[in-house]
Amino acid sequence: MSVPVRAGPSSWRRAATLVLAAGWTRPVPAAASRPQPPAEGFRVLLLQRSASQGFLPGAQVFPGGVLEAADRSTDWLRLFAPHHGPPRFGLGRAPPQRAAFPVLPNVRPGAVDEDAAALPDDIAFRICAIRETFEEAGVLLLRPRDPRPPNQAPGCALAPPPALADWRARVRRDPRHFLSLCAQLDCTPDIWALHDWSVWITPFSRPGGRRFETTFFLCCLNEPPPVFPDLVEVVDCQWSSPSEAIERLISKEILLAPPQFYEIRRLGNFASLSDLHKFSLDRESEGTERWMPIILLTADGMIHLLPGDEMYLEDSNFLENCMSTEKKTEEIMNEGLCQHKTRVPYNVGENKGLECKGTYLLEDNLSEELTYMGICRSHP
Repeated sequence: MSVPVRAGPSSWRRAATLVLAAGWTRPVPAAASRPQPPAEGFRVLLLQRSASQGFLPGAQVFPGGVLEAADRSTDWLRLFAPHHGPPRFGLGRAPPQRAAFPVLPNVRPGAVDEDAAALPDDIAFRICAIRETFEEAGVLLLRPRDPRPPNQAPGCALAPPPALADWRARVRRDPRHFLSLCAQLDCTPDIWALHDWSVWITPFSRPGGRRFETTFFLCCLNEPPPVFPDLVEVVDCQWSSPSEAIERLISKEILLAPPQFYEIRRLGNFASLSDLHKFSLDRESEGTERWMPIILLTADGMIHLLPGDEMYLEDSNFLENCMSTEKKTEEIMNEGLCQHKTRVPYNVGENKGLECKGTYLLEDNLSEELTYMGICRSHP
């Protein structure tokens, strides 16, 4: 196995994404081409990006976007006061710090501006995810400004404001207008409804490619709110169960990027919204994992290696490099060297895994699905 010549350093951007899950009691009609879908107890919001977008054109994604200076502005302090304030704004105890591989060379822990009094990351990223969900999907995850303690149960979205299109256009032009909208509605972003889920780091694929460190949050709602795609970044939307999304991926009806595919697979281990919500509350005390896939170039394609794969190396050299091998993709897959298995620290349902020293190892063979969605693919 060899490593290509080191490329120049990447330019990193920090971002936030929201996995929005909602309870589902509506009957789902079966399409003529497929049987009745399973009666899963929740659906996940997927947005279809415009084909004109430079990043992931046409793909199905969760709402989200790049962290802006406005998301960390000290002006938010006045809106959260007097009921919530630094350092945790009522979020509870800070989760433990996990081993952070990789350490990105030019991303400061602080953020996007030079204001030492700016909001901490765990607040700013939540505001970013909520703002982007409003911009792209018209869903407002806000909470009235009052002294009541945040509710731990699944919540609901606020009704869209009058002049929705006008507000979204203003916020898109200048993210500072999201604070103005919240102030007019006498609400704060419902940061308490968002729970730490994961962090994904874009793998190196080519010099000059876009690289993101994206924090994923999970938010559970009792029922799906109306969704209004902005028709700029987002052209369509769908509430899908995890199994429906994977089936549509395999049939090549939709495109999912590796992080979205992986997280949807994880969500498929929960039979109900209450199970998923309880899991998200319990796991916050464990801290958030940061994952950076490594691209392995094979003789006839490429494979995204994930932590837990035998070939995966926690080596900072691969921040700016791919791995390579003279073997073909099929040889690697047949040898089981990238057959990823995920450790889950809780029992998330019957027949979903194999108990192993207090954890559960997911047993699914994903090779066919991975090939379909591009984790393993041939060179163009």
